[in-house]
Amino acid sequence: MAKMRTFISFDYDHDSDLKNLLVGQAENDDSPFSITDMSIKETITKKWKDNARRRIKGCDVVIVICGEHTNTASGVSTELEIAQEEEIPYFLLYGRTTKKCIKPKGAKSTDKIYRWTWDNLKKLINGDR
Repeated sequence: MAKMRTFISFDYDHDSDLKNLLVGQAENDDSPFSITDMSIKETITKKWKDNARRRIKGCDVVIVICGEHTNTASGVSTELEIAQEEEIPYFLLYGRTTKKCIKPKGAKSTDKIYRWTWDNLKKLINGDR
């Protein structure tokens, strides 16, 4: 079975360590996903949005890593909005087990933040959500 091409959306200013953990998990032999692309750390302009849209459209799924300040990360909100517009499946991961994690602006009220465990991640990637 081919690995799911995955775009990671995360708060560059606060959660780069979480992105690195997820990238590491993609390297596991039994990983059902590969990291195709990640959030872009630039000022949001039309060019940035076009580049993000192209990257997201090239993926099978978007993982949004939620941390303590995700609601203030404008890039995450924009990437989530693009995923919704392009109808790319996405899910939210609870990034910090000992802290309160917050959904990004633009998340739907019905969007659940899922626990980040290896078994759970594999299920979520395969559409079990």
